[in-house]
Amino acid sequence: MLFKKNIRLMGNQFEFTLIDENENRAEENFEIAIEEIRRIETLLTTFSETSITYKINENAGIKPIEVDNEVFELIKRCQFISKITQGAFDISYGSLDKRFWNFDLKMTSLPEPETAKKAVALINYENILLDENNKTVFLKNKGMRIGFGGIGKGYAAEMAKKKLIENNVLNGIVNASGDLSAWGFQENGEAWTIGVADPNQRKSIFSTFKITNKAVATSGNYEKFIVIDNKRYSHTIDPKTGYPISGIKSVTILADNAEIADALATPVTVMGIEVGLNFINQLKTIGCIIIDDNDKTYFSKNITIN
Repeated sequence: MLFKKNIRLMGNQFEFTLIDENENRAEENFEIAIEEIRRIETLLTTFSETSITYKINENAGIKPIEVDNEVFELIKRCQFISKITQGAFDISYGSLDKRFWNFDLKMTSLPEPETAKKAVALINYENILLDENNKTVFLKNKGMRIGFGGIGKGYAAEMAKKKLIENNVLNGIVNASGDLSAWGFQENGEAWTIGVADPNQRKSIFSTFKITNKAVATSGNYEKFIVIDNKRYSHTIDPKTGYPISGIKSVTILADNAEIADALATPVTVMGIEVGLNFINQLKTIGCIIIDDNDKTYFSKNITIN
């Protein structure tokens, strides 16, 4: 039997789907997954004074903070993604001066280029210093802040999936507001059918494909954007220029795990269509679907769509 549970976690809607013969056992497994995501949230949140991320940010420019191996390794992987995307992915975006980008109806003009550049001056992944021997994290400059908004949901989905598999859940999906990880098969023995959201109608499906033991993440500007002089600007900010992205409505990434899929969706948006697709085409196990502002669709080399 197929069981589903929806719950709000990490400020997002999570949906768990699993197959089990026993409803009580399914409920127990849901709780195991939920507990794991809550544990991760306490590590990664920037809003709680007790979280390790908060302590790292509070000590920016002051001193290194010792972290447990899980957080250290996650930041290390983030640094690797920053390197291969040439800074298009950067967890030090937390220092972004949000006064310039409210993405509300009051915003009628873009900031001056110099102002925008100052707003992103503290964003630089190379200034996140990791000490492998002492397992410490040090933000080099005062005012720097890290945040896991670009990878946290995918990481949580992947870790919840891992807990479920350890508990002998052989078939399921963990969906963190569109960043999802699927394993095993449906009740009829077929792979899971996953839909890509239509960027013009959030609740409509643009296309579908079947996956098993794969992950999908979508980054889109269909919910948060502004239009200035008939040009649409995404809520995604280019960390190099301080300006919002334009030209792309959504990017969907297919990967072996949700952490990677989540982490690559935003940088491809920042890179733009041509550079983004070229980058993805160099990664053998990664697929990509891009929808531009004119609703034209672009696929990486290894994507087959229904």
